[in-house]
Amino acid sequence: MTSNDSDPPLGAPVTHWRGVASPPRDPIDGRFVRVEALDPDVHGDALYGVLAEAGNSRLWTYVPFGPFSSKRDWRSWLHAVAAQDRSLYHALLDARSGEALGIAAYLRIQPEHGVMEVGSIVYAPRMQRTRHGTEAMYLLMARAFDELGYRRYEWKCNALNAASRGAAERLGFRYEGVFRQARVDKGRNRDTAWYSIVDSEWPILKRGFATWLDDRNFDAEGRQRLRLRQITLKTASSR
Repeated sequence: MTSNDSDPPLGAPVTHWRGVASPPRDPIDGRFVRVEALDPDVHGDALYGVLAEAGNSRLWTYVPFGPFSSKRDWRSWLHAVAAQDRSLYHALLDARSGEALGIAAYLRIQPEHGVMEVGSIVYAPRMQRTRHGTEAMYLLMARAFDELGYRRYEWKCNALNAASRGAAERLGFRYEGVFRQARVDKGRNRDTAWYSIVDSEWPILKRGFATWLDDRNFDAEGRQRLRLRQITLKTASSR
């Protein structure tokens, strides 16, 4: 390199960055859902009843774990994931009844960079396509961005999982590409589709969630007037 060469490009400076805290185990209370740090001894049996018993095998098609052949195997898996250092699994409960509805986790938690992923999402059939499911994702995002100050929030899924990819886009995640042959899950190749939301995008998305979740967005039969995807598409176009 000579003195006439231009300086190489660098990323934008991140001033005063000192990292952030790891997510706490405190519960998060919403209108429809309560999010609690997973305790296998407290939540295990109820979750097994709605997620892991026979008849729900399709819930596990695209996740790297399950289905489970027995309650013993289920509880063993719960104890293993609950003990992981860079993950925090949650039980999702009905806010009124306390009924178990599903699980979701913060994964690949990197407080030093302000980055983490939401994943291992498994909803009982009763929770799918409801305000409960959307609010659960909103509450976890709000903790990451508003409470903790994370810079990047990721969603990754099997590239063949059209439902998960659609959910990511509906929730406002931006598609970033596919990592080919990223893993071998259950003896099969997995290409992984990557999505993300960054902190500068969150304030607009947050207002969109508030609009969608508002009672005025639903008629007397509970049908939505404005789809969340309509709102997040507007957000994407403004990025």
